[in-house]
Amino acid sequence: MSIQTVLQTRRAVKIRRGLTIPLLLLIAWEVSSRTGIVDPRFLPSLENVFLTAKRELIDNDLIGELGVSLFRNIAGFLIGSVIGVVFATLLALSRIADALITPSFNGLKQISLLAWIPLISIWFGFGEQAKIVFVAIAAFVPVVLNTYEGMRNAPRDLIEVGHALKFTPFQQITRIFLPSALPSIATGVHLGLIYSWLATVGAEYFLAIGRGVGSLIIAGREHFDMALVMVGVFILGLVGFALNRLAATAEAYLLRWRVTSE
Repeated sequence: MSIQTVLQTRRAVKIRRGLTIPLLLLIAWEVSSRTGIVDPRFLPSLENVFLTAKRELIDNDLIGELGVSLFRNIAGFLIGSVIGVVFATLLALSRIADALITPSFNGLKQISLLAWIPLISIWFGFGEQAKIVFVAIAAFVPVVLNTYEGMRNAPRDLIEVGHALKFTPFQQITRIFLPSALPSIATGVHLGLIYSWLATVGAEYFLAIGRGVGSLIIAGREHFDMALVMVGVFILGLVGFALNRLAATAEAYLLRWRVTSE
């Protein structure tokens, strides 16, 4: 048996194991709803959820609602990640900035993300700007923490070589610190993408003005349409899973040189 066949077999087994619990939960859900063990008004059947999703897709622009949520997510994620890398670079490479700013940042990062909502709503209102800022904060923190850690752990011998070659500060950052910190940065960006999607949902739910998947769930709650709520929950879960897989694939691709060198 070839190595490729063995890998394909292991991958198939892993997929089957991963699908076992979700399938069992769906079966239990359908049986509970159909037999009346659980009131269908609180737990609608899978058929009802599917028909609701079809209705929203055809009649109510479900794709447009998802597009609005993804735009907020991507915009906030990019803003938070870029600012996070720059901010962490400043803290890691400047002793003065590290001494002055890091203690305050370590205190602020302990504050729950939801606690920022009242301040954000006062400063930025309830529109798109406020939602994107909220998402950016969610992505900012993990990117800063991982980038800072990666740059602080840059190999000392490489730093000494940079001094010997009289690298400028910009050259030191681009040729020594950023490449050395790339695995940690990739981990931070991966986490930032996950947290930003969770924050997108939270922003749409708590700053409830405008379109989006979160608004879809709110509409289902207000009209006691649990099928619509479940459609929103399924979309959130599927998109979150897809973003996680996308980030993992991109991270593996960018860091493929580590596998080769090892």
